[in-house]
Amino acid sequence: MSASSFLFTSESVTEGHPDKVADQVSDAILDAILAKDPLGRVAVETMVSTGICIIAGEVTTDCYVEMPQVARDVIEQVGYTRAKFGFDFETVGVLSAIRPQSPDIARGVNIGGAGDQGMMFGYATTETPELMPMPIMLAHKLARQLATMRKKRLVDYLRPDGKTQVTVQYVDSKPVRVDKIVVSCQHREDVGSDVIRADVIEKVIAPVIPKGMLDDRTTILVNPTGRFVRGGPHADTGLTGRKIIVDTYGGMSRHGGGAFSGKDPTKVDRSASYMMRYIAKNLVAAGLAERVEVSVAYSIGEANPLACDVDTFGTGKVDKQVLLDLVRQHFNLTPAAMIERLNLRRPQYLPLAAYGHFGRTDLPVAWEQTDLAELLRAEAGL
Repeated sequence: MSASSFLFTSESVTEGHPDKVADQVSDAILDAILAKDPLGRVAVETMVSTGICIIAGEVTTDCYVEMPQVARDVIEQVGYTRAKFGFDFETVGVLSAIRPQSPDIARGVNIGGAGDQGMMFGYATTETPELMPMPIMLAHKLARQLATMRKKRLVDYLRPDGKTQVTVQYVDSKPVRVDKIVVSCQHREDVGSDVIRADVIEKVIAPVIPKGMLDDRTTILVNPTGRFVRGGPHADTGLTGRKIIVDTYGGMSRHGGGAFSGKDPTKVDRSASYMMRYIAKNLVAAGLAERVEVSVAYSIGEANPLACDVDTFGTGKVDKQVLLDLVRQHFNLTPAAMIERLNLRRPQYLPLAAYGHFGRTDLPVAWEQTDLAELLRAEAGL
């Protein structure tokens, strides 16, 4: 490869992956509370392993939610419906260790401040129609297609767990071809690897990867160890927040380290990350840059951010100061304002807990709108 060419890889997982089971339980509990108490404070973590689901964290609310039943409903919907999987909704033991939010944290949140310190990032790029990096979007689409084949029983030996990975070759910072594809899918024990490989190529990869991105040099790996019978929480412990790169931009953008699932929107790990995506996407949709990363930082208890920056990686069509001025003028970055603008107090989070929080054209989430693009373009003088 020439100096202007490089490979970039991103992964995704299905909703049956143990970490994603944990994320979905946490966000289902959040949704259940927000449906009854939009002002509820929630920070719920979940761990799943063989035969057990542990829910822990801080919840302050006036409503009651039967958390064990919420967890069982998620586990059933994901597809763990038989005891032979080593983890199923009927026999799993659900333990709950919930306490109220710390009064020391609440002091800052009650007056409109951030629920924690930290830095958050948002990203957008012209690589795909969703204004997302191509490797993560293709990995997500493969994972969803794998799950669709299972749920519709079009490939009847598939089980809930699965992972995908896509390596894209870039030339002059543009994606030109898919170099490698990895699909790992949990399956019934009596099915051979040749059958699985043929089905995955025909029914998962072919419908998803654009034909022009594949060539005779593309490497396809299906279940590289040759066997994936034991999967899900029976094979690997799952934890909330352990797939933060899958949740965001597949590693193409920086990440502040804070997870999303199980957190109400007063936690800026979630609300500010959504807002940064909203800003970045509108700047790119406005034609002000081909790539944009917006960053912000907060201190616990403080409403206004400590810092905010915009990086266009040399693709900006206007001066950086113009972009910063547009951000300051049109986007209020206090927690209360972000919550209101993006309508974050409504139950909407469970569907986001698998297949990414960004680039979701299938969900009516406010941070994916480009409603300010024309205004930003006009004010920038383009």
